[in-house]
Amino acid sequence: MRTFFRNVRWQNTVFLFSTFLTTVIGAPLYLWHYGVDLFQVALFFFFLMATGLSITLGYHRLFSHLTFQASPIIKILVLLFGSAAFEGTALVWCADHRRHHKFVDHEDDPYDITKGFFHAHIGWLLFRTSPDTPLTWVRDLQKDRLLVWQHRFYVPLAFLMGFGVPTLIGYCYGGGQAALGAFLLAGVARIVFVHHMTFCINSLCHWIGNRPYSSKCTARDSLLMAFFTFGEGYHNFHHEFQHDYRNGVKRWQYDPTKWVIWTLSKIGLVRNLRTVAEDKILKAQILEQQRQHAQRIAAQGTELCAVRQSVVQAMQETLHEAVAHWEERLNAWRSAEERRHEISAPQLRELRRQLNKATARLRVALRQWDAAHQF
Repeated sequence: MRTFFRNVRWQNTVFLFSTFLTTVIGAPLYLWHYGVDLFQVALFFFFLMATGLSITLGYHRLFSHLTFQASPIIKILVLLFGSAAFEGTALVWCADHRRHHKFVDHEDDPYDITKGFFHAHIGWLLFRTSPDTPLTWVRDLQKDRLLVWQHRFYVPLAFLMGFGVPTLIGYCYGGGQAALGAFLLAGVARIVFVHHMTFCINSLCHWIGNRPYSSKCTARDSLLMAFFTFGEGYHNFHHEFQHDYRNGVKRWQYDPTKWVIWTLSKIGLVRNLRTVAEDKILKAQILEQQRQHAQRIAAQGTELCAVRQSVVQAMQETLHEAVAHWEERLNAWRSAEERRHEISAPQLRELRRQLNKATARLRVALRQWDAAHQF
């Protein structure tokens, strides 16, 4: 029993449980007594977006993975509102996250899903099951004065931005009653929502969805989880290509964090957005599907009839031809890009059109090849 109590992270435990209880008891009582105020709703969602995106865009994609570079004003904003999320300093958060990527699904992973859903979701914050991650994981970030400043003054910044600012805004809007509502809704309840959005990335994003790019770890892609986590739900792609600023790599995939980063780049507030080459992504997808089909056939002990074998073989050959043609068009396009000053604009457009056509052909071949293995 003594060992149990010694291993409890009391500061985290008291804060997480007190904010949760205040949210499920205090916030409903306030709404029942005073009713729903559109101002309070708007303030709640503003702080939800500001603090949530400060974690996904700032702590995660900017600082942990260095997927783009940001101007000082963007860094200051994400550090201030990131403090208001009450998820720790950027240095500590990034150290844990880099360690997670290095040892995912293994003993040294801080929020290892193989230790159970509860541990990955919140247990690792409540109980000391492994040594704290040293800041040696973020030596590069320690050279940034803004991150060091936030690390030094984190506690007052967190309480000021997380509770003080929304409460003050509420007071200016409608006095003491509005201040109480802002404290409970835009302050406490919003913190709980952002916490569990982040926690779900460590737990449910390793449980729900599929693995189109790699089955080397438990991370999965899920549109449902992307909707609740500002686009972080495409977790399988992220673990395979962690230095891409996008999580939802396809244009139609729901990833508001990606859209905000892209928009900021267009107005000059961020730059040098890093992306993974399309050929690497497609090859990873093809190899993973081949691996999964081979494993399924081996596990089921399935023997293909002659007709099925001929169909699968034909689709395999079609896929290989499509890949070869696509790589040929891709290399031609890249070569032209390197010699852009020597090639006319119409020629470049034609090469791009051919590449797009080859890409479409490859995707069709991939779907047909995948369908041929569905039995």
